[in-house]
Amino acid sequence: MTGTMQVARFHAPGDIRVEDAPEPSPGPGDVKIRVRNCSTCGTDVKISRAGHQNMTPPRVMGHEIAGEVVEPGEGVEGWAAGDRVQVIAAIPCGTCAECTRGSMTVCPNQESIGYQYDGGFAEYMIVPAKVLAVDGLNRIPDGLSFAEASVAEPFACAINAQELARVGEGDDVVVIGSGPIGCLHVRLARSRGAARVTLVELNRERLEQAAAIVKPDHTICSAETDAVDEIAKLTDGRGVDVVITAAASGKAQEQAVLMAARQGRISFFGGLPKDNPVIALDSNLVHYRELMIIGANGSSPAHNKRALQLIAAGSVPVADLITHRLPLRDVLSAIDIVSRGDAIKVTVEP
Repeated sequence: MTGTMQVARFHAPGDIRVEDAPEPSPGPGDVKIRVRNCSTCGTDVKISRAGHQNMTPPRVMGHEIAGEVVEPGEGVEGWAAGDRVQVIAAIPCGTCAECTRGSMTVCPNQESIGYQYDGGFAEYMIVPAKVLAVDGLNRIPDGLSFAEASVAEPFACAINAQELARVGEGDDVVVIGSGPIGCLHVRLARSRGAARVTLVELNRERLEQAAAIVKPDHTICSAETDAVDEIAKLTDGRGVDVVITAAASGKAQEQAVLMAARQGRISFFGGLPKDNPVIALDSNLVHYRELMIIGANGSSPAHNKRALQLIAAGSVPVADLITHRLPLRDVLSAIDIVSRGDAIKVTVEP
């Protein structure tokens, strides 16, 4: 017999309810987990305001998940009650042309936890068999807290972007946007050998909050000064090797192209609003300077594993990025704090 549990369920834009639901049971190939931490992100804010095309309400939200196994479903091997686990958010199909070529981040059949499947803003959840089929249920290394492990999902997306942009030894790197992802990008770039990392942000308060923790080599408040000019001054006019736009801003993308050195790599990490996705691009700059503009969307199961390893090894610490911890009943407050930019990382503890 299963009892009832608390969940945070999306019913419609502006209508997220913390309510009782029956405790779920795992089907064949599934795993039931007790959620210990489910962290929040900007996507949760967007869903709360406008829903999502891949989400059919009512749906339990939350996709940055860590917890412990309660019950493996029929036929599941290798997992036992009490195992500490982190769960991928984006579920590739594993069988299409992209997946079989190793490009799981761009699987056209991708589904997601918290969209097509109930997510982690709940006391218990079912990890679907499809997640296990692509090796997306990961053991949390010893010594790593559930809260830190929940940050592996967004961090995995940053790893994907920096691998695509080949961030490496001696690079001069600019990160635009000082939210949680921007902070992770600063630390990851440094761990990959970047010689200098500059953090650019419109909001002075947010910039100072982030810089106090991740300590970039330079900061630029782009509301107070022209960021492109500042980068030119910092680099004696050369520009930087890599620019990562960790903000949903067309202007940031336009500025990134102007900041790049010859043969610079530009990662368009933050997606733009669907009703305003077009930017002005000086294509001659791309042509004559041999610039590389690289998209980055999500992460693969392997990126999640690498994220856990880097956090556990201390290469990219994340514990100090978690500025707020709230119980499940306060999930609306958690989403509100994220929307106001008053935190770096907010985690919910069901």
